[in-house]
Amino acid sequence: MRATLMYGAGDVRVETVPDPKIIEPTDAIVRATRACICGSDLHPYHSMPGSEQGTPMGHELIGVVEEIGTAVTTVKPGDFVIVPFAFSDNTCAFCREGFQTACTHGGFYGSLEIPGLQAELSRIPQADGTLVAVPGIDERSELLPSLLALSDVYLTGHHAAFMAHVEPGKTVTVVGDGAVGLSAVLASRQLGAECIILMGRHTARTDLGREWGATDVVAERGEEGIAKVLELTGGEGSHVVLEAVGHMPAYEQSFGVVRVGGVISRVGVPQYERAPIGFGSLFGKNITLTGGPAPVRAYLETAVQQVLAGEIDPGRVFDRTLGIEQAPEGYAAMDARDALKVMLAF
Repeated sequence: MRATLMYGAGDVRVETVPDPKIIEPTDAIVRATRACICGSDLHPYHSMPGSEQGTPMGHELIGVVEEIGTAVTTVKPGDFVIVPFAFSDNTCAFCREGFQTACTHGGFYGSLEIPGLQAELSRIPQADGTLVAVPGIDERSELLPSLLALSDVYLTGHHAAFMAHVEPGKTVTVVGDGAVGLSAVLASRQLGAECIILMGRHTARTDLGREWGATDVVAERGEEGIAKVLELTGGEGSHVVLEAVGHMPAYEQSFGVVRVGGVISRVGVPQYERAPIGFGSLFGKNITLTGGPAPVRAYLETAVQQVLAGEIDPGRVFDRTLGIEQAPEGYAAMDARDALKVMLAF
């Protein structure tokens, strides 16, 4: 089968690799219909050391179940399924509390043992707890982009808003106009926020943000951007800040615009180990810091029904579709900001 591997910074290749096989009785094999490239895939694209052995890439997938292990009971061959970006048993204590990304029997894709999902076939561990079947959907459905967005990007934006307790009457500022930031705008509107400030400077993206509910767009960055948000909020700042970038300037912007007693929710994968939390950043304003890897599995059933009912269309974040053989082109396009988010078709 064909799969995407990264050999180092900027070195993405599509190669023929062995087909996956059932290893554990709880496994399933899923044939890809659509996969995609994530903004977090660009972090190793910038910094991964060179290696003679490629790292299998990808963690977002929708497709059709081809084979199941003997212990799998909730899905069967032929089912159309969404694959969350982390696998989980959905029964351990942490899963029951809604944090499947911390499952005691779970994990993440992208290793030699559990390869990435930018591939024609994928082995999914803990299939019963991980996979969500979507009845009535086939491989020609116009809903494929929105269903794919539920495997990570939209529900990561939703998780940011959910953890920050976005609700009517709250002012929300979203830092970052990438696919996750735009998803956070859409999710905040779904949760009832009426004032949503989007901090981004790419017009094509912020225009979609406005369509999805952003009431204001702030293109300025740093101190100038902070001043603009404070001006829009009467000098008080934002009740909620959703940080969807993961770099230190975005974090600094976040604590600069948050209101006294407010919440910063981070879902951009942090590209730093230490962040200020002292008097001048969080402590002095009684700020709550929350967020983390989105437990997509916790939100999936509800989000699927929203997509099927036409209430949300998160697939609009995909602005380019390429075949799997063109995956290196997709990485380059997203890195150059020529594409917001690339979908890979099989």
